[in-house]
Amino acid sequence: MDPIFIAIAFGCGLAVYLIKLPPLIGFLAAGFVLNAMGYASNDTLETLANLGVTLLLFSIGLKLDIKTLLKKEVWGTASGHVLLSTLLFTGVLLAVKTLGFSLAMELEWRQAMLMGFALSFSSTVFAVKVLEERSDMNTFYGRIAIGVLVMQDLFAVAFLTASAGKIPSPWALSLLVLLPLLRPLFYRVLERAGHGELQTLFAVFLALVVGVGGFELVGLKGDLGALIIGMMLAPHYSASSLAKSFFNMKELFLVAFFLNIGLNGMPTTDALWIAAILLLALPAKSLLYYLLYARCGLRMRTSLLATFSLTNYSEFGLIVAALAAKQGLLSNDWVIVASIALAISFVAAAPLNSHNENIYRRLLARFRPKEKRRLHPDDMPIELGDARVLIVGMGRIGQGAYMELESRFDGKLLGIDSDEKKVELLQKLNINAIKGDASDSDFWDKTNINGQLDYIFLAMPNHAGNLYALEQIHQADFKGRVAAIIRYPEEGAQLRDMGADEVFDIYEEAGSGFARHVIEHAG
Repeated sequence: MDPIFIAIAFGCGLAVYLIKLPPLIGFLAAGFVLNAMGYASNDTLETLANLGVTLLLFSIGLKLDIKTLLKKEVWGTASGHVLLSTLLFTGVLLAVKTLGFSLAMELEWRQAMLMGFALSFSSTVFAVKVLEERSDMNTFYGRIAIGVLVMQDLFAVAFLTASAGKIPSPWALSLLVLLPLLRPLFYRVLERAGHGELQTLFAVFLALVVGVGGFELVGLKGDLGALIIGMMLAPHYSASSLAKSFFNMKELFLVAFFLNIGLNGMPTTDALWIAAILLLALPAKSLLYYLLYARCGLRMRTSLLATFSLTNYSEFGLIVAALAAKQGLLSNDWVIVASIALAISFVAAAPLNSHNENIYRRLLARFRPKEKRRLHPDDMPIELGDARVLIVGMGRIGQGAYMELESRFDGKLLGIDSDEKKVELLQKLNINAIKGDASDSDFWDKTNINGQLDYIFLAMPNHAGNLYALEQIHQADFKGRVAAIIRYPEEGAQLRDMGADEVFDIYEEAGSGFARHVIEHAG
């Protein structure tokens, strides 16, 4: 890659980050800047961009429970939204045709419907980035938003496979049957490969060679293979560490993806006007998401935050438009329209997601009476029972705190974790733990933490999650004591400024505990 690409991408990304917008908007802008400077996309950039999307889908699969896709609020919302949104944008584009834009005059209803289908998707890249930055990937609203995006990706991959004119090989079904049979072997190799670069390399092998290579060999889309391989590995205990290993890698490759959008071509005046009209139509697309989620019995907050994360156009829609242009179904100008609409939707959606809690709170008083009385089981408030100590985050540190306090507060301890599988395992071990989302403001709003609780331990591994929880506790005017874990000294200063009574440096205290353990046992 040309060094100027890296320099411009970094400069634009940093400038945008300094004004508290996601860097990906800067990377998009960098693509258009490079285009204006006379640069064009090249094979290296295309390869890196495709690799970034592939690893993104693989990492999504690593965090996805297949049961999530079978829930009504996921498959029902995804299917209903694609259908209704396609009809919506078909109507919008045919209406644009009446305004006299030369680009739109060539558009027939079949082409308008194809473009409407492309515009119906939401961006997996943007949503994952936003949810990861807010540490909301494991929240209920984050899971259903990602579930809808995965369903949309499956729809797009199916369309791309069908449109390519390639009939899947008869061996395609055999591959789909064979992979589950090979899963125990994959698990065994993962366990034997340790926890370092060898394990990560094996995961790359599975994603790119078995997933992408295997699926393309039998006439299926390679990205679909990466997603399915990730979903197969998701139940393994190493899946979370693998997802962390891939985080920085896919982030770096996705820079090439965003640069590539801007390098696809400079927009004409007609393309800019039509993209602006599509931006005005974006709220209607979002409203469809909200109404479909609400119909599934989700609370206003869950529906609203999931909708915000999906309020954008999609890179897969851009790929669909590009394929249609390659086959002569659309002119290449429509690919540029899709890329401009994608870019400006990201710019519009970034502040919406950054301030989603503030927007929700402003709407709360006005719309809460309209909430359904029968809520979705996963969206119900948390009951604390007789607990006097609440441990938020039941990872290894949270479990260790629980075991230490068990003799002193027998029967009065309660652990909270957003991971359903972890909670089920803890309950089998007779640990009093329940599923709960501490990054959900309604968790704190609807729970009486000023009742019998004396202590709250914030043991979530993500510092941003602990900060957010402490902010909610402070707003609830909690009278007990709050303690939180930290990894770096500056995190402790932040937590103390927000009212934490105690902070625990897990690295510093691990050394003290290690020495104390050895001396006590030697004595």
